[in-house]
Amino acid sequence: MDGPHIEQATLDDLPQLTELLMELFSLEGDFVPDPVRQTRGLRLLLEAPNRGRIFVLKQNDAILGMINLLFTISTAEGGVVFLLEDLIIRQEYRGHGLGSRLLEHALEYARKKDVKRITLLTDRLNADAQRFYKRHGFFESAMLPMRYVLAKDGGTQAPARI
Repeated sequence: MDGPHIEQATLDDLPQLTELLMELFSLEGDFVPDPVRQTRGLRLLLEAPNRGRIFVLKQNDAILGMINLLFTISTAEGGVVFLLEDLIIRQEYRGHGLGSRLLEHALEYARKKDVKRITLLTDRLNADAQRFYKRHGFFESAMLPMRYVLAKDGGTQAPARI
């Protein structure tokens, strides 16, 4: 049995990535899991690598976790910045440092690409996630996240909890 290793996700990983997002969105108050929408979003990223990267932590053919980075430009920073959109480790593999491995891989990738900043959103009620990101050098911003939802497909977004 091979040890866990990190690689860039491919379209072949789509079913397992969708499962991971279903698990993640069942934990977050702002979202309702929807496999059709999650598969569509993942496919948009996997088919256009200029939009972002998905890295997976695999053992043999099983994906144990994933991290998703979206690319954009910041006029404030004068360069490329990333949005850390999703980081999830399968429930049964949590607590063994695998999330830290994935995050450190993403941070090193960003350093090599001369990325100026990485921003993420985490559920206000998920103190464990907040502690995890703070341990890795993330800090709370003075900026307030706000959304305007344009879901024309009968979206499945739940009302925000504050």
